[in-house]
Amino acid sequence: MNLLYSNDRKAEYPASWYAATASPVDRFPSLSGDVKADVCIVGGGYTGLSAALHLAEAGFDVVLLEAHRVGFGASGRNGGQLGSAQRMDQEDLERLVGDDDAAKLWDLAEDAKDLVKSLIAKHQIDCDLKPGVAVLGLSQGEQQELHDHAVHLSDRYGYDQMEVLDEGAGQALCPSPSYRGGYLDMGAAHLHPLNFALGLAQAADKAGVRICESTEVLGVEEATPAVVKSAHGKVTADHVILACNGYLGDLNRKVATKVMPINNFIAATEPLGVDAARVLTKDVAVADTKFVVNYFRLSADGRLLFGGGESYGYRFPSDIAATVRKPMTEIFPHLQDVKIDYAWGGTLAITMRRMPYLARIAPNILSASGYSGHGVGTATHAGQLMALAIQGQAEGFNTMARVPALPFPGGPALRSPLLVLAMTWFALRDRLSF
Repeated sequence: MNLLYSNDRKAEYPASWYAATASPVDRFPSLSGDVKADVCIVGGGYTGLSAALHLAEAGFDVVLLEAHRVGFGASGRNGGQLGSAQRMDQEDLERLVGDDDAAKLWDLAEDAKDLVKSLIAKHQIDCDLKPGVAVLGLSQGEQQELHDHAVHLSDRYGYDQMEVLDEGAGQALCPSPSYRGGYLDMGAAHLHPLNFALGLAQAADKAGVRICESTEVLGVEEATPAVVKSAHGKVTADHVILACNGYLGDLNRKVATKVMPINNFIAATEPLGVDAARVLTKDVAVADTKFVVNYFRLSADGRLLFGGGESYGYRFPSDIAATVRKPMTEIFPHLQDVKIDYAWGGTLAITMRRMPYLARIAPNILSASGYSGHGVGTATHAGQLMALAIQGQAEGFNTMARVPALPFPGGPALRSPLLVLAMTWFALRDRLSF
C-alpha cells in the first residue's frame, strides 16, 4: 500500500482548518518529458522547498518534484510549533555524542529557529508567527525535570528565554487539571504551517525553481549524473535531494531502515469565545510530557487546535474526531461536548532516537528525514544544510549526519508490527542510561 494515496485524494489538501484558511496558491504544472537540472529535489515540504530556495538563490538550476501539492504532507498539517533545541533532550545528546558535538547541535537548533523567522520576514510570509511554546508536565516529578532542563540550558548554553512555571503559574497559563507546571519558552514560536509552506513555495518559484506538482517519483538511478524517473518524464541532474520524510516509500531502502512513517491527528473545535480562557490565557502553544505527546494552541479565530493520538499502520482511523476527542477531554474535561469542525490526520516520520536522519546515500545524493515531530524548524534547516553541502560547505550537514542512527527492528518489512514494542523499550532505556 502506498502512503501517498492511502488516506488522501490525489493532489488535494486534506480537509483541515489549515487548508480552509490557507492563502491560495495556483497549481504548479506536472513534469512532462525529459529535462536537465543542476539539482533535482524529491518532495515539496519544508525540507525540499527550503533546499530549493537556497540553491536557487545561490545560482543553481533546480527542479522540485512533488507527488501531490507543495505542503501536502506533514509540512501542511502539523501542530505549527517551532520548538527550541533538537528533538532529543540536550542532556541526552551530551551523553550520546559528547560535549563538543552536543554544543554544535545546540547551535544548529538555534540556527533552525532563526532561519524560519528570517525566511518569514525576508519573504513576507503571512503565517501568523507568534512567540511562545510552553512544555508542561503531568506530575511533580516531571515538573522538576522540566525545571532542571531549563536551568541546564541556561547554565551550559546561556539560553535565557525560558521561564520556569510552578504549578500555580502553569495553571494560570493553562487551567487544565492535568498539568503541574513546567516552563514557557519565549524563544520558541508557533505559526500556520501550511501558509509557511506555501510562502516558501512562492519564494522558491520567484527565485527560479521549476516546481512540478502531481509528479510522483517512481525511482532514482544512482549514477553521475543521477536520473529521477516519473510516469511522464525524467530529470537528469548532477545532484539529487530526497526530501520525502514519511512518504519515502521504496525510493531508498538505506533510509527506510532508519526512518519510520507514523500517523498523527489534529482536531479544530468550533470557536470557543469566552471559554478560550479556560484553555489558554496567553497566545502561546503547549506540548506536554506524555510519551505520545499532546500539543495544542488557539487559532487566530479562537478555536482549540488539539493534536493527540497516533497510529502505526497505513490507514487513518475512520473517525479522526473521536480519536482526538479522547486525549483532548482528558486534558480539558469541560470540552466533552464541544463541537469539532475539522479533524485531519497526517503522516510524519520518526527515528529510534528521535533525531533526524541526515545521510549522504551516494556521492551526489543527499537525504534528510525523520524529524520526529520537531520538523518546522529542523526540516527547514535541513534543507538549507543540504543546499550548503552541495556548495561544498558541509560542516553543519556532517554534524547532523554524525549522530548515531539505529535501524528499526526487522527492517522496513517488519518495522510496523514491532514499532510500539521497540519505541517503548527505547523510551525506558533513555530514562535509565545511554
